Amino acid sequence: MIARLLAELVLVVHLLFILFALLGGLLLLWRKWLLFIHLPSAAWAMLVECQGRTCPLTPLENRLRRLAGESGYEGGFIDHYLMAIIYPPGLTPDMQLLLGLLALGVNLLIYGGVGYRLSRRTRGA
Repeated sequence: MIARLLAELVLVVHLLFILFALLGGLLLLWRKWLLFIHLPSAAWAMLVECQGRTCPLTPLENRLRRLAGESGYEGGFIDHYLMAIIYPPGLTPDMQLLLGLLALGVNLLIYGGVGYRLSRRTRGA
């Protein structure tokens, strides 16, 4: 029971990390210091995707699921609705590279927009 709950927690943390790595640059409008957390997170996510690596959270979750006596990702709200977002079926190295480049493009757009807005604020415009 505990292992399953921990596996679900890891899955949620994994999804939140992906969302933060992809869109966390927007939080700089709220707190500029988040730059020091977001940039390494975004870089890590892009590196993992572009190099076709496995995020360390994936084996951790799978280990916890095995400890819970599960063999797959079936059942439950989190499994049904979030699993396909984090682990899309048929994911290939080319698709991972594309996802990594997409993450880079999204972050470049966000940082460009945030930088522009912050520079306008400091100039008093």
